[in-house]
Amino acid sequence: MTAPTTSAPPLAVAGLSVRYGRRIALDDVSLSVAAGSVYALLGLNGAGKSSLVRCLLGLRRPESGSATLFGRDVWSHRAAVLGEIGVVPEEPDAPPTLPVGEIARFAARIHPKFDRTGFDDRLRRFGVPANVPFGRLSKGQKGQVALALALAPSPRMLILDDPTLGLDAKARRSVFEELIGELAERGNTVFLTTHELVAVEGIADRVGILRDGRLLVDEDLESLRARFRRLRFTRPNDGDAVVDRALADLSPVSVERRPWGVEAIVSAFVEERWTQLAGRADLGSPEVEAVRLEDLFLALVEPTGASIEPRGAA
Repeated sequence: MTAPTTSAPPLAVAGLSVRYGRRIALDDVSLSVAAGSVYALLGLNGAGKSSLVRCLLGLRRPESGSATLFGRDVWSHRAAVLGEIGVVPEEPDAPPTLPVGEIARFAARIHPKFDRTGFDDRLRRFGVPANVPFGRLSKGQKGQVALALALAPSPRMLILDDPTLGLDAKARRSVFEELIGELAERGNTVFLTTHELVAVEGIADRVGILRDGRLLVDEDLESLRARFRRLRFTRPNDGDAVVDRALADLSPVSVERRPWGVEAIVSAFVEERWTQLAGRADLGSPEVEAVRLEDLFLALVEPTGASIEPRGAA
């Protein structure tokens, strides 16, 4: 067996491509996750998130490229690497007739480091009864059990595939609160796919955005916040053309014409350039504000979203 590369990141994919017949699910995707960080992969349904997770778990062999965990190719060394990670799938699954407590006892026999006390504590915080068969739990409770099972062996890394999809607001909050608490206590490495953009904005260090199988963004969240801005221009007497020329240097990813003027989200905001624009008499009194991750995401993934080059290891 090939020894792991000690300097390798905990998770990395390089040139990953996946096809289902003629449909391209992933197209030459490359990214990596630093130790102790939280990487959030975002994308609409069908963007390729679950295909990437399947490759990371050794459930799908890519057409080209590689997926590695702790420096080992997942497809070649699946048993070795999966023993070091905790997984919360999009659809949690367990024997439906088995009570949750029995599932924990079975898991403890497999994982020598299984923390049964910690597992039981999480169930109490979640309000999930240990004596109820798994199949009779609500979807939210099943997800909470899956998270408790994933955390109990103290894994080196967590992989969570949209863990709050379909959950009510209370269940979603409990999952993210538990995850935040775990990160604060242990500093786990986390790879997360999700639709919960507001929650992600509070915990992610780095963000990837997929659209139609291609990685549009792979960047530190702080860097994204710095270079994306929402700009508003009151329509000048000379029409929109003067605004369009002013926006060109700031790389707009969305431009909306309003009755009162022009609103745009730009991906190359530079303070010095903005100061110059704000001082121009022909642009009136333009306004600038920070962009929420949700607005940035929608501007990029909607059909009119611009194709921008990822900043890589920025």
